[in-house]
Amino acid sequence: MKNGRRVVITGVGAVTPLGIGVEESWTALCQGVSGAGRITRFDPTGIATQIAAEVHGFEAERYMSKKHARRSDLFAQYGTAATRMALDDAGLVLDEATAWRTGVILGTVVGGIGTLCHSMRTASEDGFEDITRMLASMYIPSAGANDISVAFGIKGPSRGVSTACASGGHAIGDAMRLIQYGEADIMVAGAAEAQIVPIFIDSLARLQASSTRNDEPQAASRPFELHRDGFVSGEGAGVLILEELERARERGAHIYAEIIGFGSNIDAYHATKPEFESQARCIRLAIEDAEVSAAEVEYINAHGTATWLGDISETKAIKKAFGEHSKRLMVSSNKSMMGHLWGASGAVEAIFTALTLSRGVIPPTVNYDTPDPECDLDYVPNVKREASVKTATSQSFGFGGMNAVLVFSRHDG
Repeated sequence: MKNGRRVVITGVGAVTPLGIGVEESWTALCQGVSGAGRITRFDPTGIATQIAAEVHGFEAERYMSKKHARRSDLFAQYGTAATRMALDDAGLVLDEATAWRTGVILGTVVGGIGTLCHSMRTASEDGFEDITRMLASMYIPSAGANDISVAFGIKGPSRGVSTACASGGHAIGDAMRLIQYGEADIMVAGAAEAQIVPIFIDSLARLQASSTRNDEPQAASRPFELHRDGFVSGEGAGVLILEELERARERGAHIYAEIIGFGSNIDAYHATKPEFESQARCIRLAIEDAEVSAAEVEYINAHGTATWLGDISETKAIKKAFGEHSKRLMVSSNKSMMGHLWGASGAVEAIFTALTLSRGVIPPTVNYDTPDPECDLDYVPNVKREASVKTATSQSFGFGGMNAVLVFSRHDG
């Protein structure tokens, strides 16, 4: 029972390999600029994958106090910064009364893995005396949501979500439900990731899931293209301010888009081998929840990781869910430029989907040189496309078969 409450996006914030802030990131995305390069966080020599899409130019103290930054892992710093941007963008100042009706859900795959790895290295070299007493509160997946609630005085429903690469999609979908069901009026929703550390990058290389195109990192992420060889890991955060429609209208808020549907399920099949039947079902669940027909969807912001099996599975899922209409759909992958931000991908891609609806521009899928016969949809290759889009989906399909699909509608006032 949704109680007739509609949910709109009134603020957005992002920290990505393409830029600090939504506008900088969006401009680079539409221009087809890649954020990938050789890893600088550590010396990747000896690891098969030596490239990633890192965030550059981030200064935590522009968005939070020095004390707050010192007690937060980098992923939580990204999340807090994106929240600051989103709240400012929405023109929201949370007073005591509003705080109780505002919640936060932040997704992440590995939480504070950087802090944990650093502490383990410190302990092995110097013993435990130099490990911060805040360690336990810095590396757990819910640390980001906790930090955001403290920084902005948020006192409503709050939680961390960790559902692999679908974490951002689930965080936004769950936040939408809380507003629909009347448990909150405003939700801070998104995801953050800072997982470019040796053990994580090496584990993906050993799994043969990440690209080893080390000599040309900007050409390495090639979703749906014949010569793809795996994803490029990225980091960052995306945060959306979700608000009940009538409340947003009353205060004269700018509305980017409306979230009208959410679907979620799990493959129950294989941790690293996606299953297109359940992905297709998840797409249909989201469309049914949105109460629109499949033919009304015009654009899909795809999961599109550039793994061999993943892209084929997603293509099959789209064709299964949309039937003949799939031939008319526009599909693109933001990961071709910003890399795979893991849990944060679904959140940042949701922001970009909302901007596509409000601005009439579809970012391209770059590095698309040779079509794959098994991936035969319109992937908006290499160059952005101007198109008036009313309804779109954003898809996130994670390791372990975690699936989340969001449906967005353009808000025409």
